[in-house]
Amino acid sequence: MKEITLHLNGEVRRIAVAPHETLLEVLRERLGITTPKSGCGRGDCGACTVLLEGKAVRSCLILAIETDGQRVTTLEGIGEDGPTALQQEFVKRNAFQCGFCASGIVLAASALLKENPQPNEGEIREALAGNLCRCTGYEPIVAAVRAVARRNAGKKRVAKRARS
Repeated sequence: MKEITLHLNGEVRRIAVAPHETLLEVLRERLGITTPKSGCGRGDCGACTVLLEGKAVRSCLILAIETDGQRVTTLEGIGEDGPTALQQEFVKRNAFQCGFCASGIVLAASALLKENPQPNEGEIREALAGNLCRCTGYEPIVAAVRAVARRNAGKKRVAKRARS
C-alpha cells in the first residue's frame, strides 16, 4: 500500500492504495463516489469517465497510484452553485434516460466545452465518441451540447460589444 493525495472535487483526500487498484475502484469502493460507473472495465464504454487535470479520462484504465497529487473531478465536482448550463440542457432535452452513461457523457462534454467553448457538431460527436448510450441515441445529447455552445457564442458576442 502507498499513500497518495488526490485533489478530489476541490478537496484534498489522502488514501492508501494498492498498486493494482484502479482510480475507478478507489473512487467508488473506498471514497464513496458513485457517479463514475463500472461498465465494461476496458475503457470502451466511457461510463467511468472522470476529469483528470481537466481532461476526460477512463478511470477504469488508470491506476490510482498514478494520480498522486493530481486534480480529479467527478460529476459531483462540476456544479458548485447547482446544475451547470450543460446539465440543465441535458435535462431540458431528455438527453439521458437510465442515467448509467450520463456522468461520463456530461464530463466528456464539459471537458470539450472548456477546451473549445463553441464546438461544431462534428467536434462534439468526436469528443463523445468514446461514450456509449443505449437508451437515448445521441441526437438529444448532441443537441444539449450544441445549445450550450450557441449560448457560449452569444456570451462572446455580448462581451465583444461591451468592449467596443
